[in-house]
Amino acid sequence: VQLVESGGGLVQPGGSLRLSCAASGFTFSSYGMSWYRQAPGKERALVASISSLGISRTYADSVKGRFTISRDNAQNTVYLQMNSLKAEDTAVYYCKSSGGYWGQGTQVTVSS
Repeated sequence: VQLVESGGGLVQPGGSLRLSCAASGFTFSSYGMSWYRQAPGKERALVASISSLGISRTYADSVKGRFTISRDNAQNTVYLQMNSLKAEDTAVYYCKSSGGYWGQGTQVTVSS
């Protein structure tokens, strides 16, 4: 099993980024997927989740209306579109399968 995140980087406040998580080694379309983030000195926290077929989505209150989780089961990839980014969104972002596997993380830094 492998989950590989990409798309992080440095962005100014108010900007946008799209994170991707490419999955392999398991039947992707059978599992829910989630994005978590961990800021320096803080615990890892759930950001958004999506069900196996993409029908159900949930978001942390702090990102509702700004972030959108989606998936492409044909491409074995889950995405996190992040708009109107704030300094407090700075963190390492991880994807996780409902089977318990984690990616290595991608850094997102929001700063002017």
